[in-house]
Parts: sequence; structure tokens; C-alpha cells
Amino acid sequence: MPKDPVTRNDVAEYAGVSTAVVSYVVNEGPRKVAPETRQRVLDAIRALGYRPNATARALRMGTTRTFGLITPDGGNPLFAELAKAIDREAAARGYVVLQTSADGDPVTERAKIAELLTRQVSGLVLVAPTADPSLDDVEVPVIAINRVLPTVSSVRPAYREGARAGVDHLISHGHRVIGLVIGGAGHPERELGWRDALAAAGLQEGPIARTTFSRDGGYRAAQTLLAAEPTAIFASSDLQAIGVLRALHEAGVRVPEDVAVVAFDGTPETEYTWPPLTVVRQPVELVAREAVRRLIDGEDAMEALTVPTELILRRSCGC
Repeated sequence: MPKDPVTRNDVAEYAGVSTAVVSYVVNEGPRKVAPETRQRVLDAIRALGYRPNATARALRMGTTRTFGLITPDGGNPLFAELAKAIDREAAARGYVVLQTSADGDPVTERAKIAELLTRQVSGLVLVAPTADPSLDDVEVPVIAINRVLPTVSSVRPAYREGARAGVDHLISHGHRVIGLVIGGAGHPERELGWRDALAAAGLQEGPIARTTFSRDGGYRAAQTLLAAEPTAIFASSDLQAIGVLRALHEAGVRVPEDVAVVAFDGTPETEYTWPPLTVVRQPVELVAREAVRRLIDGEDAMEALTVPTELILRRSCGC
């Protein structure tokens, strides 16, 4: 049987470094590698007979000056805002961004990654990537946003702490039955933050409605939660919260007099709902700036950077 080709993972394991460091040595950048580390990688390449593919050999950071950006949903206002921020940061450094969406599907995501690599992008930004983005043969710098991956650098908001701050604020208004609208299997840390706040206040956990990260999902979730008579609802995304507001309005429930609402994300459209939504704001500009900086100037270490969120008070919580 033919022998399997040597991969970048094999070289990284042999040399005792990350796959990204192997890429930097092979591509002569974009990040500096200590001479001793570089020599270990070169020795591993020779010992294993590693041969980079044609795309990797052709790619040198600074030749294409193009980043590939893959988001899970191009229609989500949060991802649209983040994409614009990344594009601005990249342009300020002389790079352009090719953006596409994967709809949260691993097969689509892998296909989009492969397509961007054929265009010889200088780096990849994966926003909320799937659990298996298949990066074994990716030989350019990769940054994951909103999710930690084991082999690449990542930048993400402090989800758990931010959610707790939002629920703590509802508790400070005297609420004792606080419902949660949460995406089906996504963002468990937002749920943990909700639980943390309730436990610290000695409160029982309120009703939970698991749904999609969409306006319709929030709308249907609120209709379910109303049977439990919560006095407040924490929604894990702005889109869900907008659906919640409509469901409450149709049910004749006043916000915030009867039920207070706080959302996570903080996209601009939350300023224009009625009432305006109190939100846990994701630091979109900071996330974008750090992602681009790490792609271009980052160090060898694959660190997971967590950045703080901000609680923005508006009418929907009773402020």
C-alpha cells in the first residue's frame, strides 16, 4: 500500500512545536521564529521527508496580502458588523478580505476553507468555527473568533462573565424569576453565566427555552416562557430578544413594567427596538483589531485571548 504523505501535523509533533510554527518556517513568515526552533523544524522536515503542497510553496505572507474570512451566517447583524470591523482593520494594514459564510455546517466550512486556500490567501479568520474545521493541511496563519480551537490562536469575548453581569443587573432590579432564551446547543457559557448569577443570589433557576439564534426562535421561545410567568428574560442573542419583544407585545405584556428583557450581543439595531434593549455588548472592534494583529504580528504561542464585554443600560430592563 502507498505510504500516507507526511503532513504539517507530523512535522509539528516531531519538532515539538505548533503547526503554525511549521507554517511560519516553511513560508518564511509572517511571524519570526527563534533560530533554535526554526532549526528543529528544518531537521524534522528533512527527517520526515515533508513536502509542502504547491499552494503553500507559492504562498508568502505579503505577496497576496489577502485574508479569507468565514462566518457562520452572513445575514446575522453581529457577524456583519464583525466582518466590517475586520475589513477596516485589515485595510489599515494594507490587506483585503475575502468573505464567505458556512452556515455552521462542517462540510460547507471545509469546502470554503479549501476554496480560499486555492486563492492563495495569506491567512484565515474563522468566526465561530465548527468543532471540526479540518485544519491539518492549512499552511497559513489561522485565527478563530468566538471559539477556542486546540491548534490555532483565538480571540473571544468573556461570554460567561458578560452573561452573569446582565443577569446580575436584572436581579438588582428585584427580579426573582428570570427566564433564559438560549440557542439549542450553542454558547453554553452564556447559560453558565445565567446560572452563576442566580446561584450567587440564592435564587432558583428560572424557565429555559432552547431555540434557534433568530428572531423567530426568540418569538416562539417567549410564547413558551410566558406560561411560567417570569418577571424578566435574558436572551442569548439580540435577534432572539427582538423576537421576544414582539411576542410580549402581542400577549399584552408590558416591557419593562411586567417583564424586563436583557440581550447578549449589542448590535446597533438594539438601539431602535421599542423599548430600546439593555444589552451585554460584544467588543467587536477590539476582537477585530486583535484578530488582524495576531495574523500579521502575532507570536509563536497559540494563546486564547478573552476580552471583556460591556453592559449597556437602556429602557428594556427598567433603567
